[in-house]
Amino acid sequence: MQALNVQLFQWIAAGHAPDSTLLWLATLLANGTAWLCFALVAWAAWRQPRDRAFLMATLFACGAASLAAHALANAIHMPRPFVLGLSPSYIDHGARGAMPSAHASVMFTLAFVLCLRPSLRKLGGVVVAIALVTGWARVYVGVHFPLDVLGGLVLGALIAAVFAGLQWLVRRWVAPMVARDAAAIPAPRP
Repeated sequence: MQALNVQLFQWIAAGHAPDSTLLWLATLLANGTAWLCFALVAWAAWRQPRDRAFLMATLFACGAASLAAHALANAIHMPRPFVLGLSPSYIDHGARGAMPSAHASVMFTLAFVLCLRPSLRKLGGVVVAIALVTGWARVYVGVHFPLDVLGGLVLGALIAAVFAGLQWLVRRWVAPMVARDAAAIPAPRP
């Protein structure tokens, strides 16, 4: 599997002789697109007040994705391409474990959870595209292997599935109990 990972990396990455324009673009994307995604979430919260609670819950799911990605990366301790000498690191980055990519994990979690809500599906599709481009950029600048990004995609999908399951449980069990209890409370007297 590592041979495939290295082969894909060498095909995608800048390596030791990058194209300056492509490197500039990849550096911009590798560092800035996470902020773009969260700006899009803020814009959606401002434009669609009825989705604000869902968007806040989405941010908690993204936090869980970040924590899980860092914990897994520390446990797996897969070295980064620049640590192995396959490419320089064209952006500042620590040498800690790379699998799964925390950027990919958070961005794909955000994208997949947004896709769960019909009113936010288009935004979710945009975030999927941004996450894919960011994954390419982080490979190009030498801080991730392609399978690190794929691992982030899988982790994001798993966290989104857990989110969907929790959402179903709340709608199926918790919301009816709260509604029943609220109906049992007598109205205040005037």
